[in-house]
This record gives sequence, C-alpha cells and structure tokens, in this order.
Amino acid sequence: METILLVDDEASILALARMYLEREGFRVEAVGDGVEALAAAGRLKPGLIVLDLMLPGLDGFEVCRRLRGAGNQVPILMLTARDDAIDKIVGLELGADDYLTKPFNPRELVARIRAILRRLERPLEPAAGPVRLRDLCIDPLRREVTLNAHLVELRTQEFDLLLTLAGQPGRVFTREQLLEKAWGFDFLGQTRTVDVHIAQLRKKIEASQVKIETITGVGYRLSA
Repeated sequence: METILLVDDEASILALARMYLEREGFRVEAVGDGVEALAAAGRLKPGLIVLDLMLPGLDGFEVCRRLRGAGNQVPILMLTARDDAIDKIVGLELGADDYLTKPFNPRELVARIRAILRRLERPLEPAAGPVRLRDLCIDPLRREVTLNAHLVELRTQEFDLLLTLAGQPGRVFTREQLLEKAWGFDFLGQTRTVDVHIAQLRKKIEASQVKIETITGVGYRLSA
C-alpha cells in the first residue's frame, strides 16, 4: 500500500486524517512545516502528498513549486482553509493535482486520494484512437493534446476532464457526472473542484475553435 505524506501544522487535522487513512490500509507519515515536507518527500518517496497551503517556514505554494521545479511529479492534493478560487487556481498552475477545502469530511479525503492514485494506475482511455475536433487533437494513448499541431501542456486531471467532454461533443455533462467519469468518485456536494479545473482548461485551450460552454444550472459541454 502507498505511503501518504501529510503536511499540516494543525495536530488535530493530522490525527484525524491519519486515523482514516490508516484504517483504509495506507502507510502514513506526517510533518508540520514546509521545510520538513521537502525533506520528507525526498526521503520517503511517498505515493501522494496531502499539502496544506498555510504552513510555517515555507507555505504550500512554495513547497509545490520547489518539488515540481526539481522534477518531482509526486501527486499533490492541496488543502486550503479558504474557499478562494484564486488559491486553488494558483495551486493547480504550480502543479497540484487536486485540492480540498477545509473543513473537510475525512471520508472525502480518502476518496480523493484513492481517485488520484487510481487515475495514475489506470488512465482514462476510450476504445477508439485520437479524438480530432477542428484544430484540437486528443490522443488518449500518448495522453497528449495538440492545438494546431502544437503541444498543449495539461495536468493529468485536466486531460481526463477534456477527454471526457470530447468523447461526446455537444452532450451536457453535469458536475456530478464529470466527477464520476473524470475523477472516479461521486462525493455529493463537492463539485466546486470541477469549476476550478474547467477554468484552468479553458485558459489552456482558449486559442482553439473548440470551446467549453457553461450550461447555467446544469453543467458543461464541449462545442466544436
């Protein structure tokens, strides 16, 4: 079973998260600041890091930046105490794989971790080959997206989200359906993560003729 590195300066959160993760069979290591987090990431080689943003020493943003700058692609689930889309978007831009807002349900924390690890083991792939929509090409085998033959750099979750939408262009997906199909879990009431990832994805393909449309009160669809 994978080792999960918990990084948070709140002892109560560490204790609660550790209890639920160990109950699910994960090995858990915990540290309380950013400097320790960097050292532990190199020493332990964890399967995933749960990283709080507000840390003494180095904050979560800087920890994420340094890990990615050093070529460490360990999955990172960020914790933020504020329901602030800017924090979440910045975290995703720095290379985090997902985020969770405090206070959180520990069962959802476990579900998010399992979903991230499951995606890495079994990437989402349709039976068909590359999906071509106007100037956009999505290759599920290479897990690459090109726009007018230029590579678009997407995070794992952004790719899976785009591939899900592109599998049925014109179909309206609810946020709950996207959570289930692209994330691999269906935790009710936590669909804000879909909106944040959609915002990031739109920025990365904004030059394309293919657009992600918001259907008010329902969800999203890909329009080609």
